[in-house]
Amino acid sequence: MKMPRALVLTPFVLALAACFTVGPDYSVPKDAVVNAPFVNAPLDGAGGQSTVSSGPVPAHWWRLYDDPILDDLVQQAMASNTDLRVAAANLGRSRAALSVAQAQGGFSGGTSAAFKRAQESAEQYLLTEKIPVANEGDIGINISYELDLFGTIRRGVEAARADSDATQAAADLARITVVADVVRAYVQNCSAAEELGIAQRSLDLQRQRVSVSRRLQQAGRGNAPDVTSGQTQVETLSANIPVYTARRRIAQYQLATLLARSPADLPKGVFACNRTPVIAQPLPVGDGAALLRRRPDVREAERKLAGSTARIGVATGALFPTVTLGASAGLTGILEDLGTQPTARWGFGPLISWTFPVNGQRGRIQEAQYGADAALAQFDGVVLKALRETQSSLATYAADYTRADALTAAQKSAAESADQTHRFYVAGRESFIADLDATRTLTSTNGQLAAAKGQVALDQVNLFLALGGGWEMDPAPNAVPNPASDPAKAAAAPVGASAGTASQ
Repeated sequence: MKMPRALVLTPFVLALAACFTVGPDYSVPKDAVVNAPFVNAPLDGAGGQSTVSSGPVPAHWWRLYDDPILDDLVQQAMASNTDLRVAAANLGRSRAALSVAQAQGGFSGGTSAAFKRAQESAEQYLLTEKIPVANEGDIGINISYELDLFGTIRRGVEAARADSDATQAAADLARITVVADVVRAYVQNCSAAEELGIAQRSLDLQRQRVSVSRRLQQAGRGNAPDVTSGQTQVETLSANIPVYTARRRIAQYQLATLLARSPADLPKGVFACNRTPVIAQPLPVGDGAALLRRRPDVREAERKLAGSTARIGVATGALFPTVTLGASAGLTGILEDLGTQPTARWGFGPLISWTFPVNGQRGRIQEAQYGADAALAQFDGVVLKALRETQSSLATYAADYTRADALTAAQKSAAESADQTHRFYVAGRESFIADLDATRTLTSTNGQLAAAKGQVALDQVNLFLALGGGWEMDPAPNAVPNPASDPAKAAAAPVGASAGTASQ
């Protein structure tokens, strides 16, 4: 028995389909900014100061504050934040789209059954006599296999997979942003409470000075202008109290929004916090190359570039024919005769469909190429932005940390000076103006120091956000890491190297 020629040729056709793919194979272009030497150099924004170290950025950087309340707030935000819920839904949708793309081509099939009473046309069978009315039936099954001869479907899967990876990176970006916002709001809440406490103590101190000057006036050693000047300073300090109170409430409202709850339902520790959180060690910032592997926005832009490159192949594949191998079998005829030999039918063979490249198909290829060019430019821009933000955050943190150190020394000196001047004033050895100036200097320095400490804490948050820390998820207990099954870790592979080709 001779094997049909179509069956003989099928293995060769399948082999051809497995080794030919239209469009460019993707890898990060050599001239991309991510491969530039200055991008992969160590970070130097801190100017060699001891405020930072070259250690890797920890996955859960907010735990460096060693604050259980803050850690609990971050975990609650991870579970209830609305932005993260949107990101999770988008990720699920992208993975569903990838499943749809992977299901294209290959085997497909179907069945059908139709029954009718009909008057068939005699002339369609070249007959001149009328065909009798009859009950007709048609039962069939068909199976087909679409051969991806030119890799159009594979390019589509590659594009869908890159889109899914980009969505995963966008979800990671949403996660680090929410974490940074929670820490920032908590820091602002505590910092405002500390500044409020300092302002109230400065106000109490100035009131004591006014009380002393009033008693000295009554004893004949002072005058009314001294009392009036002191009272003016009291009113000036009182005017700052509502500012700190409002800042604290605003921070609590922000925190409540991030946790999707009422401000009254925040943990009691939030309302009790009155000291600015401090990280008591140099901040680990890693290096430039690690930064580009870590930042989700860089990974997202790189994956979008990969998807745009794959779409060039999808558009190019539309220029080539589509080949499908199909087989069908069934019964067609008079309903009463179904199942007999005369009603049986079957068929097997290839179906070639070729749409000629008209209606702008070549223009679609150019459109895809320009889309890839735009994606590369965007990728370069994101890399440069990442370096700018990180270096700027490092420089700002180093400067504000140095300023806070200087203000700490100034505050200590101002406190000693205010205490000595006031004792001399009470003893009659110093004027009230000198006492007032020394007190004003102390209260001003106290306020500046508290504000500087709060700014340093905010700089730390901004720096970790720029470094891209906090997107990693906790692994399951006793789990063995498998980058191939974890899109987030797979996407975190070095972006400066080849990200794979479509033919893989």
